[in-house]
Amino acid sequence: MASPRVINIDDLRRKARRRLPRVVFDYLDWGAEAEITLAENVRAFRDLTFRPRNAVAVGACNLKTHVLGQEISFPALLAPVGYSRLMHPDGEIAAARAAGNAGTGYILSTISGHKLERVKAATTGPVWYQLYLVGGREAAEAAIDRAHRAGFTALVITVDTAVAGMRERDPRNGIKELLSASAFAKLRYLPDILAHPRWLVSFLLDGGVPKLENIVIPGQGPMELIDVAAALARAVVTWEDLRWIREIWRGPIIVKGLLTAEDAKRAADEGAAAVVVSNHGGRQLDEVSASLRALPEVVAAVGNQIEVLMDGGIRRGSDIVKAICLGARAVLSGRAYAYGLAAAGEAGAARALEILRADVERTLRLLGCSSITQLNSSYLDMRCRH
Repeated sequence: MASPRVINIDDLRRKARRRLPRVVFDYLDWGAEAEITLAENVRAFRDLTFRPRNAVAVGACNLKTHVLGQEISFPALLAPVGYSRLMHPDGEIAAARAAGNAGTGYILSTISGHKLERVKAATTGPVWYQLYLVGGREAAEAAIDRAHRAGFTALVITVDTAVAGMRERDPRNGIKELLSASAFAKLRYLPDILAHPRWLVSFLLDGGVPKLENIVIPGQGPMELIDVAAALARAVVTWEDLRWIREIWRGPIIVKGLLTAEDAKRAADEGAAAVVVSNHGGRQLDEVSASLRALPEVVAAVGNQIEVLMDGGIRRGSDIVKAICLGARAVLSGRAYAYGLAAAGEAGAARALEILRADVERTLRLLGCSSITQLNSSYLDMRCRH
């Protein structure tokens, strides 16, 4: 996506907003309840400033790191984003291909419209499968087996979705009606949909609302793409579930959605290879800690035992650098690349990665640091934290 007007992630956000109907854009963009945590995720980065080493000539700048033994080109992977095929017909396939071309990894959501085998085949980078128990244990076990046979290298268990968060814009904008089979239910929202013809044409040519190709219900086939709130409430992931998952998945397990030392220690004790400090992008429980502010507590608790990743609020490469300084091995980026995907498919997702990677390198050079692995908290002014 070679455009002189797309120089940061917010430019991609504006393009996505123009292309998508309000119902789809707000699903991507907004958070739960009063959206306090959504805003805090971003503000936490702004409240933390750098301490650069000046008069330093940085030659070659090494951005590479290893996550679960796999090398990535810079310390950011693409986070699981549900309903991606609603944002663009190529959805998860486009995002995975962009990640592979950028030399990094992609995490596929259970709530996805493309078959996991096709997603894996589209990329040269590492791919992890993010698991919800939607559809029941039998459906989950079948998906885990498919992921293993397809070559997914890790399993991500999201544990902060006991119920779906109250994203107040969704019912107002008609997300349930968009996903329903009833044409009559959509009438109220038709003017806004018709006002976005590029999205509408691609949506219709793609066959309309896709099924959830990776949740195959025995005797029924792929689950319909519905409002998954009720399904999530019946599919709470517990520590006991982690044990039976461990029995059937022999690769690394990452536990995503932790904000406390206690939960991080429990995850390590249960055999997790890594944890993701995350509040689900401010989309679940509102008024919890920003992920960046929770990161040091988790790193202090388990950073010497297992790898610690973080997501939430990443909009610039400098955000990634700050997370690494505070002990994260790498970050997961969700909205940043999803804006690009929604705006221009694979080219947009690739542009988001280009922006973030260039930001990271420029930030390191301006800090006087030649390698991601040399970053630590001494590059931050910790007095600025609120």
